[in-house]
Amino acid sequence: MMESMTDLDNLKADLIGQISQSEDLAGLESVRVHALGKQGVVTALLKSLGKMTPEERQEKGPVIHSLRQAVAQGIADRKQALETALLNEKLASETIDLSLPSPKMPKGSLHPVSQVMDELAEIFADLGFAVASGPEIEDEWHNFSALNIPESHPARAMHDTFYFEPQEGASDKGDKGRMLLRTHTSPVQIRTMQGQEPPIRIIAPGRTYRSDSDATHTPMFHQVEGLVIDKGVHLGHLKWTLETFVRAYFERDDIVLRLRPSYFPFTEPSMEVDVGYTLEKGRRIIGGKQPDGWMEILGSGMVHPNVITACGLDPNVWQGFAFGCGIDRLAMLKYGMDDLRAFFDGDLRWLRHFGFAALDVPTLSGGVGA
Repeated sequence: MMESMTDLDNLKADLIGQISQSEDLAGLESVRVHALGKQGVVTALLKSLGKMTPEERQEKGPVIHSLRQAVAQGIADRKQALETALLNEKLASETIDLSLPSPKMPKGSLHPVSQVMDELAEIFADLGFAVASGPEIEDEWHNFSALNIPESHPARAMHDTFYFEPQEGASDKGDKGRMLLRTHTSPVQIRTMQGQEPPIRIIAPGRTYRSDSDATHTPMFHQVEGLVIDKGVHLGHLKWTLETFVRAYFERDDIVLRLRPSYFPFTEPSMEVDVGYTLEKGRRIIGGKQPDGWMEILGSGMVHPNVITACGLDPNVWQGFAFGCGIDRLAMLKYGMDDLRAFFDGDLRWLRHFGFAALDVPTLSGGVGA
């Protein structure tokens, strides 16, 4: 152990010299360990203070502490200088212009069908409707029979409906008939009426399947159906509901609807619903108090008494209305798409163009298409 002040001064000068001569952070770290580590020379001097007499401690203590502070400060200053030099060297050799904006990171988007489903849920929730769902693999009874669709109806034909092969040992009819891919979301209405006490107000969005494929039809498509079951329900309620929905969806108050008599097995009376459009620069624009033409968008009607009876309700007490339309078609009309097949191609260019940001949640206050 060094005894004289001269030895302490020489040690200080030696350590400061080593610090100043360190050319990199690794060399500087070696000097720090040599001086201030657990077995370092300065650390040993600090430990020796406890063995000194009070007089020696009073004389050498301040000098040893001063040595430690000088070495620690020298190491800190040298470290900052080396780090600054290293950064400057890196910046001088950097080939990227850091003043330029960073490249856009790839990000996903919401499919237009998902966006429209969210818009429909927002609109009908404001009208007091709940969202209901059901299985996509259905039986004939829920998909056809309970909806008053006779066995001779063309929709039941093999060329329209995807049927499953009957299971071995099962009869052709069974309890509920053959299994199939549902051709509409109407079975959700049947299941809801069977499992829920009226009054009922639901929409049933989801995937449906039919054997068809062209520019406006695909084997799998999306549909939304609405159902209201209550006492004293009439056509006026249906008309008001559809007008309110279409105006909110297209975000225009000048929507004009036309209801035409039609036929559906599950409603009586039945109506096709047309929306008026105007021509602007050769393009059809939904809306306008004085329509230039009409476009069919919905099917609707009062729920047939046979359907209500099939679900275990008394048609003399409960009445209702139902409506349905294609979600893909709604998206095409609102957002300017002209080929339904593109919805299912998985083309990233199409999805980037028509997709919606994940946080653009539709709201009535901000516009459902916001």
